[in-house]
Amino acid sequence: MNLFDKLSRPFPLNAIHWRIGSTNVKKIRRETGDNNARPTKGIPLAYIDARDVYNRLDEAVGPFNWQDKYPFEGCCEISIKDPDTGEWICKSNGAGRTDIEGEKGQYSDAFKRAAVLWGVGQYLYDLPNEWVDLDDWGRFKAPPKLPAWATSSGWMRLPLSERQGVRTMTIDALANSDKCGLDQVWDEYSHEQHLQLWTMFNSIEREAIKDLRKT
Repeated sequence: MNLFDKLSRPFPLNAIHWRIGSTNVKKIRRETGDNNARPTKGIPLAYIDARDVYNRLDEAVGPFNWQDKYPFEGCCEISIKDPDTGEWICKSNGAGRTDIEGEKGQYSDAFKRAAVLWGVGQYLYDLPNEWVDLDDWGRFKAPPKLPAWATSSGWMRLPLSERQGVRTMTIDALANSDKCGLDQVWDEYSHEQHLQLWTMFNSIEREAIKDLRKT
């Protein structure tokens, strides 16, 4: 298993926590005229704790082969030593202050977001946004569940060489505006595999893939 695969594999189910994202409270209040009405549905958002990210980095690369820095408020840099060259490679991301934990939450979120760039917990961003029922106190009526592909038992990782091959063929298809060629490459893979392949492209390339596939 290569380093990126070690970093990006799913976490145990007991490490996944949930919070409520968007709700239908505005729609309910607009339809009922009751400004005190509670939401009946919400979108569950999965997240992991910073300590689980620390542990994943320690396990995947070793405690002496990664480091984190905070060059300015809200920004975290995570550097990992390349096992082949010994070179330190840095990736960074940032976050704003949270309503609950303020500065502490800001640094924790920045750390976790920087780790996502290394693949840690990245798959959680690919979970579908699905409405679920909320109780009278605005809590989940039933515990949210992960789809099979987002669990350790259901995760089937494509070999890095295959993912790199798909990237090369995709970039060639984009350069030539070859929709048929692009469709032929991507139609061979399942939804779960698409999510793995997606990590091989930057945001501009992803938009180009979407646009060409729609034409």
